[in-house]
Amino acid sequence: MFFETDRVRLRKMRENDIEVYNKWSNDEKVISNTYPNLDIHSLEDTEDFYNKIKNTNNSKTYIIEEKIKKTPLGITSLTNIDFFNRNAEFIIDIGEKNYWGKGYATEVVTVMLDYTFKELNLHRIYLKVFSFNKRAIRLYEKFGFKHEGKMREALYREGKWHNIIIMGLLQSNYLK
Repeated sequence: MFFETDRVRLRKMRENDIEVYNKWSNDEKVISNTYPNLDIHSLEDTEDFYNKIKNTNNSKTYIIEEKIKKTPLGITSLTNIDFFNRNAEFIIDIGEKNYWGKGYATEVVTVMLDYTFKELNLHRIYLKVFSFNKRAIRLYEKFGFKHEGKMREALYREGKWHNIIIMGLLQSNYLK
């Protein structure tokens, strides 16, 4: 079934998720691996984000929830969906640090790729990952994502410049 595994369920973001999402988006450890800037987001900023995503057709955003306890763990999205050219950008962010390194991201990627390629019938999915995020790069490679390019020294962290790697996966490669 789309949107769940034995341990996680993806569900639409709800208004009562705004506070936990705001907490994640202001946690420097969480955002340093996935957000290009380290700006602080007010609760109002997060409410604006929620209102924007709930009223758009070219984005699908879901809260990642631990299935048994119903604990929100993170957020995942397909953004910039182009239904004419059948491609979209993929985003995943596990916001609860005590769930890192336990396979939840792998389960979420599986669910999202099945949904993207089997349900939405998109041709291609792409993502951006920071060059120092080796664990995420290995995860995406495991699913067949290919390195398509890089934005050289586009990210500044801890006194150093880093590349942003662009990776993509085609429906035909995923369904093999």
